[in-house]
Amino acid sequence: MQKENQKVSVLFMLFGTLFCVCLITANVLETKQISIGPVNVTAGLIVFPVSYIINDVVCEVWGYRRTRMLIWMGFAMNFLFVLFGALADAIPGAPWWGGDEAFHSIFGLAPRIALASFIAFLTGSFVNAYVMSKMKVSSGGRNFSARAILSTVSGELTDSVIFFPLALGGVIPWEQMPSLVISQVTLKTLYEIVVLPVTIRVVAFTKAHDHEDVFDRDISYNIFNILKL
Repeated sequence: MQKENQKVSVLFMLFGTLFCVCLITANVLETKQISIGPVNVTAGLIVFPVSYIINDVVCEVWGYRRTRMLIWMGFAMNFLFVLFGALADAIPGAPWWGGDEAFHSIFGLAPRIALASFIAFLTGSFVNAYVMSKMKVSSGGRNFSARAILSTVSGELTDSVIFFPLALGGVIPWEQMPSLVISQVTLKTLYEIVVLPVTIRVVAFTKAHDHEDVFDRDISYNIFNILKL
């Protein structure tokens, strides 16, 4: 069913809040390196894939236009977090406070890494939403599981291919870059597959609760057409 509904539901607001929290939390967790078996990754892996799952749910239920607004809202909130964190980091600490180094390690995000993160997030998120939207129309709404996985692979691959060369090119050997990208995409996709049964139930509940199941026919995919819901 296709609706021209300009109202925003409570569930959409909750998904939007969770989306922003996941992005901001991922920024903080990215400062810690962890090992999963033989693979070294950042702790942001714990929460960042959730943003792609929310992207899939919102696009499946409310369509690309609502997802576009969600992505830009997440970008804006993440930008504010990084901006305020950088400002607090730049202000000298009190003479009796000894936490400057620890605070800087979390909030002193290098401009190069911040820029790479913002570009990669926007590009990967919009690729994810575009693939999900187009596949839903072409499949007639069938095969949600396949669409969720394929859109995530497309988005995460785009995100990683952009982020790692921009943020770490010249810092780590270029010959290690492909394996780093592949390991990140593989782990994040496995994450989505593991929680897919939960995602399917969340989508079914949301569609039933809000009576929404939007198919993106004859819409503009212009990512800057933000206010068009």
